[in-house]
Parts: sequence; C-alpha cells; structure tokens
Amino acid sequence: MNPAAVTAENQPGSLRTTSARSKAPVFVLGCGRSGTKLLYHMLLSSGGFAVYHTESNVFNLLAWRFGDLAKRENRRALLDHWLRSKLFYRTGLSREEIESKILEECHNPGDFLRIVMETTAQKQGVERWAECTPLHLLYLPLIKKLIPNALVVHIIRDGRDVTLSLDRIGWIKPFSWDKKRKLLAPGIFWRWIVGKARRYGQAMPGDYMEIHYEDVVERPREALARIGQFIEHDLDYDRIQQNAQGAMVDPNTSFRGDGQERESNPVGRWKTVLSSDQVAQLESVIADRLQETGYEPVTAESGRRRTLPVALMSFLYPIYFGAKIWLKTYTPLARTANLGRMGIDPE
Repeated sequence: MNPAAVTAENQPGSLRTTSARSKAPVFVLGCGRSGTKLLYHMLLSSGGFAVYHTESNVFNLLAWRFGDLAKRENRRALLDHWLRSKLFYRTGLSREEIESKILEECHNPGDFLRIVMETTAQKQGVERWAECTPLHLLYLPLIKKLIPNALVVHIIRDGRDVTLSLDRIGWIKPFSWDKKRKLLAPGIFWRWIVGKARRYGQAMPGDYMEIHYEDVVERPREALARIGQFIEHDLDYDRIQQNAQGAMVDPNTSFRGDGQERESNPVGRWKTVLSSDQVAQLESVIADRLQETGYEPVTAESGRRRTLPVALMSFLYPIYFGAKIWLKTYTPLARTANLGRMGIDPE
C-alpha cells in the first residue's frame, strides 16, 4: 500500500490503485465473542464499505436451509423468507431492487451474498463490502471456492477470555454429566474452531491474515495499519473514530451491568474472574492452542494434567461439534434449521 496513492479525489477509505484487491470483499471472522463485530464496524467506519449492520448468515444457515439454489423454486423459497427478515431490511434495498436479480442470477450461496452486498454497495455509492458472521469460519473452503477474491481477516482473542464470555451467555453448553466442568465446553469449542480456521487459512496464502483482538483494542493504529495493508484499504484511525458506529459506540459485551464494572477492560478479564483451579483446568485443554496463537499459559505444565473426565471431554467434544455441523450441512436436517437468526417478521 502506497500512502502517496491517497488523493482528495478518493472517497474516504479507498485507495487509488490498479489492484483488484482494493475492491475485493473482506470477511472479518473469528470465534464468537472474539471481537468480530468491533473490527467489522471499524472497517465500516473507515468509509468505502457498504454499511450493513447485521450478520448475513448465508453460509451457516441460508445455504443449506433452502436447498440447492441452482433450482428456481429454492431461490423463491429463500426470498419468501429473506424478504421478511432483518437480513433484508438492513440492506436498505427495496424488494424491486433485489428480487429479480436473485431469481435470475443466483445459483449458489456465494452468488446470493455477492448479489445482495454488491447491490447494497452500489445503492450506497461505494465499491466494496465486508461480512462478519462468526460461524463462517467453518465454511472458509466453500467461501473461497464461490467467492475466489475473498480476503479473510481472522481475529483471535485470548481463549480464556472467550471461554469466560461464551460461558456467561450460555452459547456452548456442556452435556448434563459435565455440568461440574461447564467452563471447559466453550474452551474446547474455542480451541476447535480456531484450529480449523487456521488450517483452512493455510490453504489460501496471501488471502488470509490473523490479528489479535488485544492489538485491535490496545494498539488500534498499528493493528489497523496491518489490516489496511493486507486488504489495500485506507483504515485511518482518526477518521474511524470520527465516524464511529455500531460496536465502537455500543460495545457488545456479555458483562454489561454486572455491577462490578468488569466491562471496562475486556482484555485479560479472566485474570480477575477465574480462580487458579479454574484456570489450571481450562489451560489443561487449551494450552497448546493458546501458545500456537501467541498467548502464554500461566499454569505450570505439571499443573495442567488432565483427569479422566477432562480428557474424555477434550476428545469427544470436538467430534460432537464436527458431527453437529456436518448433520446441519449435508443431511436432510439442514432443511429443518431454526430460522431465528433471520429475524423474520410474522405475517
């Protein structure tokens, strides 16, 4: 990225460059509770990106719930639901601006997302769009196949903080017989999904990067400069602050109103909330992934020995997570997926 390329003729956020990369879609992804929404809203606040304040849920839900989109009847069924949902309302488009394009030009989930976001960008007078559905991490190979120019920014947060947040909101629940060790279920999930994403990222060198949540929060200028160079976009921190929107203004914290002001510092919160025994048990199942991603365990290796129940959880839960995704993707169960994420208005 050449700073000299920025001119007054450019709209905010864009760079004058001959590279198609500067217009490529950007997927800001990460395990839930890792800061995906914050970083996504930073990109939107920089200018030059279509403003779309929700997660598209295309590859984790819509792609499978309505069947093969190469069939017109399935596209019609998808539209009948999508046009009544918050996913449509937040595009700012009218039915007339998008319906015929989907019916005539869409043949797969990649087409659907691209058509929706390009149409939204065109209406807003910008040339680029981004996306931030956390579970799309699990579909990176398909995303890259259907949207070849996609750039992926994988935001990674300390697994101990992610575990604490996921446990608080109850997204990843343990089996009934593991309730005494319930903190481990979200910890194992973090280890599993981050590991899968990193393996997928290795297959797309040059189009995948990782950034630490802690750097985005504590050293935003440096973090944004790295991301800006990667995606070829001017992520000016001062302009982003002036145009702050979404999670930059209203943080998406799971500790809001807990009476202890824990939301004031989202970095290293686990140090003040978890006991040493809880940390030791959690690190016994995620220490390797912590170290791989640049975080240091605080429990000595001798104190991270797993009990038999913990070892069984560490072995079985990733199999369960993988099987659940497979069933919801490649079997008839996909057609029964809950549409709650779409936010559909009642008829």
